[in-house]
Amino acid sequence: MAQLFFKYGAMNSGKSIEILKVAHNYEEQNKHVLIFTSALDDRYKLGFVSSRIGLQREAILIDHNTDLYKIVSEASQRISCVLIDEVQFVSKEHVLQMVDIVDELNIPVMGFGLKNDFQNNLFEGSKNMLLYADKIEEMKTICWFCEKKATMALRVDENNKPVRAGAQIQIGGNDSYYPVCRKHHRNPPL
Repeated sequence: MAQLFFKYGAMNSGKSIEILKVAHNYEEQNKHVLIFTSALDDRYKLGFVSSRIGLQREAILIDHNTDLYKIVSEASQRISCVLIDEVQFVSKEHVLQMVDIVDELNIPVMGFGLKNDFQNNLFEGSKNMLLYADKIEEMKTICWFCEKKATMALRVDENNKPVRAGAQIQIGGNDSYYPVCRKHHRNPPL
């Protein structure tokens, strides 16, 4: 029975490399996967799932007009799994399309992304994945400043000073965000 999985974690928890690993494992058995990523994430190369360790793979872009169900149901070959990177950026409608892929097409869908933003608010995609996912798994990493588990993102400006207000979505990597524990989100040693 197919399920909807939400695998979330702070920055640097290995979400993108996990997608590439899962895809490799399916394809090693001659099974086909579809990989999607957000059209918002242009840090490395638009239309690619890219890991900080240097591995990357082409992916189908998701924007507000993308119909995930239609793409999967009309694929020219049997799809064994759907993998979605940066799932925090999808809409509720996209999450409901993932539910339909699982429930109507019997294809597992794995969404990987952040749970919360730099102000510790849920992203739309993450909120709906938490509501609709059959299985929820936290991918762990450590705080940038100590040995505790990182559960939040600390946004910093070009002078490495904490940013506490602004747009929810600002694409960036280690130049803009640190994975941090709750203590260091509130009081970073910068």
